[in-house]
Amino acid sequence: MPTISMFFGIIIRMYYGPKEHNPPHIHAYYQDSTVTIRIEDCEVMQGKIPSKQLRLIQAWMEIHREELLADWTLCQNGEKPFQIDPLK
Repeated sequence: MPTISMFFGIIIRMYYGPKEHNPPHIHAYYQDSTVTIRIEDCEVMQGKIPSKQLRLIQAWMEIHREELLADWTLCQNGEKPFQIDPLK
């Protein structure tokens, strides 16, 4: 699972391969916490992460929603996703 962005100790990854299930989502990691977040509405699908980091991830996702959806399409076609700028 490639890393598509990293910021403030948070790692954002996306599986790539046609077997990945919908809805479009990302996997975020912070220390020992892992969360899966839907791209469309930035809602947590699974897992738990500290609220401060969750807010940072959601803000980043709002800014980069179109890029995330483009990466999701690449992943569904078995292609490697592009890197996305970190939150600054």
